[in-house]
Amino acid sequence: MKVLVTGAAGYVGSHACKALAQTGLQPIGLDNLERAGLDKLPWGPLEVADTRDRSALDDVLRRHRPAAAMHFAAYAYVAESVANPGLYYRNNVLGTLTLLEALRDAGIDKLVFSSSCATYGIPNSVPIDEDHPQQPINPYGASKLMVERILADFEVAYGLRHVALRYFNAAGADPDCQLGECHDPETHAIPLAIEAALGQRTAFDIYGTDYPTPDGTAIRDYVHVSDLADAHVRALEHLLAGGASTALNLGTGAGHSVREVISAVEQITGRSVPVRAAPRRAGDPSVLVANPARAQAVLGWTTEFNDLVEIVRTAVRWHARAKSCQ
Repeated sequence: MKVLVTGAAGYVGSHACKALAQTGLQPIGLDNLERAGLDKLPWGPLEVADTRDRSALDDVLRRHRPAAAMHFAAYAYVAESVANPGLYYRNNVLGTLTLLEALRDAGIDKLVFSSSCATYGIPNSVPIDEDHPQQPINPYGASKLMVERILADFEVAYGLRHVALRYFNAAGADPDCQLGECHDPETHAIPLAIEAALGQRTAFDIYGTDYPTPDGTAIRDYVHVSDLADAHVRALEHLLAGGASTALNLGTGAGHSVREVISAVEQITGRSVPVRAAPRRAGDPSVLVANPARAQAVLGWTTEFNDLVEIVRTAVRWHARAKSCQ
């Protein structure tokens, strides 16, 4: 069975393609390669196209005839979304709307959507469950929430069933070292700390050392990218089995501080991480941790990687092998 995967050449999308192939499904990748880490897909074709290009989408769907879709294609830099909101609404929202209309007209009624915990905004309490109010504080989070609303409306109007997966901090790399995290610019804590340890950047910036946490730095729920990929496959299987539309948090349920990330990188690399204290970033909560109970109940999903050190180990192995990130 063929599955369209938009954003297939990106970080989470590429790991999902591998997970699909490992279960005997055929990923049909689609990516405009604008911010991709790959330029080819080892597990299937990679169509170079943009989700905003309706004619290109129609052509891909007509030639490959997938039975379902996974949608990862989106811009995902919070600061950039604040500086250039139009870019995010045009790509993340309009691109998704164009994709959904193409899927509708092709008779495809099952979609797994890459959403985000950014839809919650500043949490009222932690761990965060799916019933927590969704009050995004930046255009990136707002764009993801808008898509969730569009999906609900498309189900009512056209019968499109979906699973929206709100994941927390994606981290780590493929244990086989085939895939890893490569962003330009890089904004995620673990690869930034690794690059600082390896001398690829002068220092690792700690944004805020005065949070009301045990060591003063922000706490996040780091979930391994392979576990995220597994959840997407399980969500697809849920829909194929006739399961109802739903939204699910993806996280480990445990939080780790920025200083704990630094310590883990130092432990694995055997090198110190030069750090530089910086002011808090506006809108950064002190703690973001998921309650993953609903994903466990609905999908039977549990995380394989629960140890921060092991998550970091997979990332370090990939960075050492990749040598450079371009």
